[in-house]
Amino acid sequence: MKRFYVFGFLLLMTFDTLSQISFKYAGDSALPVQASIGWLLRVFSQPWVYGAVLGYVGAFFTWMALLKHAPIGPAFAASHLEVVSVMLLSIWLFDEHLTLPRVLGAIAIVAGIVCLGLAEDREHAPEPAEA
Repeated sequence: MKRFYVFGFLLLMTFDTLSQISFKYAGDSALPVQASIGWLLRVFSQPWVYGAVLGYVGAFFTWMALLKHAPIGPAFAASHLEVVSVMLLSIWLFDEHLTLPRVLGAIAIVAGIVCLGLAEDREHAPEPAEA
């Protein structure tokens, strides 16, 4: 079952990351924003818009499959790992800077997920036998 969780959350993070990166690319290519049919056609002619839709659909179905089996607390926390992956990819893809607040935020996210996972393991661990 742990393999299911690891694979499932990696897949969820991949889909969520694809959505966020695709939205960034689509947004960059949609500038300047205009209230016109031409602008809408320009937006929907970008392949990144469809990458974002694919990411959201994939994330939805992956999340639904995970919720059938995973405990909700750690599952909800782990579903936010894309914040860290998007931050790291944005350094490479968009020349964004890695700042101390971002690093501390990423560490806090990962630490919170680890703490919730450990708490869930302890809660479901078998009780030691009394002597």
